[in-house]
Amino acid sequence: MTRSLPCLLALLSVVGCGPATDTSPDLESAPAALEASDRHGGSAPREGSVRLSTGVTLRYVEQGRRDGPVVVFLHGYTDSHHTWDLDLPRFPRDLHIYALDQRGHGDSSRPACCYTQQAFARDVVAFLDAKRVSRAILVGHSMGSFIAQQVALDAPSRVKALVLVGSAPTVAGNEVALGLKSAVDTLTDPVDPTFIREFQASTFVRPVPASYLDTLVAESAKLPARVWQDSLDGLIAEDHSARLGSLRVPTLIIGGDQDGFFSVAEQRALARAIRGSTYLLYPETGHAPHAERPRRFVDDVSHFVRRL
Repeated sequence: MTRSLPCLLALLSVVGCGPATDTSPDLESAPAALEASDRHGGSAPREGSVRLSTGVTLRYVEQGRRDGPVVVFLHGYTDSHHTWDLDLPRFPRDLHIYALDQRGHGDSSRPACCYTQQAFARDVVAFLDAKRVSRAILVGHSMGSFIAQQVALDAPSRVKALVLVGSAPTVAGNEVALGLKSAVDTLTDPVDPTFIREFQASTFVRPVPASYLDTLVAESAKLPARVWQDSLDGLIAEDHSARLGSLRVPTLIIGGDQDGFFSVAEQRALARAIRGSTYLLYPETGHAPHAERPRRFVDDVSHFVRRL
């Protein structure tokens, strides 16, 4: 199906019509989930920052047992570690989790250069080096999923497994991304908060907590226009789809059947390209399965990790 950013934005009145403060079990607030986890021996996430050999300083949150399997979470375009706020409190505390603010995003440094997939991927490897982690499971959403793919292609010995969320084989040539680029290229500082809210809301089909959406908007507002533009240019410019067949790591792909950015056909193409991958398609779900169905997402990822 042909889609464009204007079409996505036209849907905002529908996307936002559900109860933003839905109290269904799947949308239990992050603080409530964290409180329940703490009662079972969990601990609150620890915040930190680290200067990398690539020259950037990355902000991150860390949780779980330090001797547990390492899982690194990579957020999407203009997001930060807060994109996982509905998920991290639910994960078992025997996993050693890091959720990064990638270069230019969140509270990490914003260098003048560079925002290619390769640059983001080098940061991930440098982060593993800094934390003395030999191999990690990478969980990436949207832009983060392409960075995870890039790390697995460029440094396969450092990747134990992949979880790719809201993903495809490539962004190159994607009509929605090109439509977004036409709008992003016109941005100036400070970036219009109405545009930011419309962009963030366009990724959801199911209602999410109002406080969660507000947080995402606030995080995206931290980015100057140049980071919006350079990061999107880097995504569109890279096409490593022809190399995906060389991947030999266990891979879980999770997508929504109403994803407005990557069609089901594109998601299935990714599953075909990575041999032996497992593909889960969530019904009535948009571009952010981890936020729209957090309980199911955490259960599926946890089950996948346990089987490694």
